[in-house]
Amino acid sequence: MLLSELTWQAVDQLDRDTPVIIPVAALEQHGLHMPVFTDSMLLEAIVNRAHPSFQDHALVLPLTWLGNSHHHLDFPGTVSAEPRLWIDMLSGLVDNFITHGFKRIVVVNGHGGNDVPGRQALFEIRQRYRERKDLLLVFATYWNLAPSAQEQITDLQQSDMGHACEWETSMILHLRPDLVKQHQEAKPVLPGNAFKPAHRAWTMPDRSQAGHIGLPAEANARKGEQLLNLFAAGVSDLVDRVVRWNGQTWEG
Repeated sequence: MLLSELTWQAVDQLDRDTPVIIPVAALEQHGLHMPVFTDSMLLEAIVNRAHPSFQDHALVLPLTWLGNSHHHLDFPGTVSAEPRLWIDMLSGLVDNFITHGFKRIVVVNGHGGNDVPGRQALFEIRQRYRERKDLLLVFATYWNLAPSAQEQITDLQQSDMGHACEWETSMILHLRPDLVKQHQEAKPVLPGNAFKPAHRAWTMPDRSQAGHIGLPAEANARKGEQLLNLFAAGVSDLVDRVVRWNGQTWEG
């Protein structure tokens, strides 16, 4: 069910165990070859592909395109909310539906920069309602729902998601090839981290002057279709698990 197409009376008639799906993404630079709306386009496509599998038993909000993208602000066209502002915005969205009586909230994320503040938002909300044992608050970044992508798509060169990389470029080549500009000329930018397992704070110019990380030149539309289907299946599986949760236990 799409929230945007329902009346408030129709929403009010829903069982309050109906999962509420909140897609969140970003509007930010994606290198020299990709549109700034890449993250939002991809997440919307993935949720749309997954939607038929749960359209009768989950409520899907319109995509929130504003993300936490401060690490891309050196590149014009990036639009970003301050981390604390973004946490409060997401908290407010979730809290709206708890106020309406819904108990199962799933945030599906399509931008790496939202990952830490997104989990923080749900952590804070859970503490606010700590006496509630019937709440299920879940945050998932879509590419983490398909950890074996390279095993299932044998000619993928990257083992993980990058940025404006082989994976994202392939998916946009499948969806909107007209928006991809000479990706074959993009030079490899390996992820690297000499300080692992520590986490090093970074901005994009620390790592890439062009604005991409990964292997865009290896992208093609066929890989993109396979990736979209794989990630949509991951979203469908997550929603199914949320539907099947018994409403009480940790494992459900």
